[in-house]
Amino acid sequence: MTVSIRVAGPADLPLIARFIRDLAEYEKLAHEVRFDEAKLGERLFGSRPYAEVLIAEDDGTPVGFALFFHNFSTFEGRPGVYLEDLFVVPEARGKGVGKMLLSRLAALAIERDCARLEWSVLDWNTPAIDFYRSLGARPMDEWTVNRVDGDALKTLAASG
Repeated sequence: MTVSIRVAGPADLPLIARFIRDLAEYEKLAHEVRFDEAKLGERLFGSRPYAEVLIAEDDGTPVGFALFFHNFSTFEGRPGVYLEDLFVVPEARGKGVGKMLLSRLAALAIERDCARLEWSVLDWNTPAIDFYRSLGARPMDEWTVNRVDGDALKTLAASG
């Protein structure tokens, strides 16, 4: 296996969309996928990109991706990198592809003077949790993720 990591470009949009759908299927969340591919492309590669993507390839064949964006730590006074999605195709799992993607992200975080690299993992995904802990990641058990979306988001926006 000869894996390389590269920055995604606009021509990778169908691949990125496929990887997002494959990840959602793995996470049993396919019913949650609602993106419009053209709008996704604009938000990733348009005049104001909201996120970035790395693609892992094995001898030119795409085998995984990492989609990430910057957040900000007020306590540190520095940006961070938030990994939104990490996915490796089943046939390439256990061969170091995920670690290579995370390693590249960690290097980018250091290069960009970021204070940290963070992500979320589903509670039931024991293989991923074990993998992340083996890399030195620590769970932030004292924090609970909150979300407002859909109608609740519209209601909150209108309440001010």
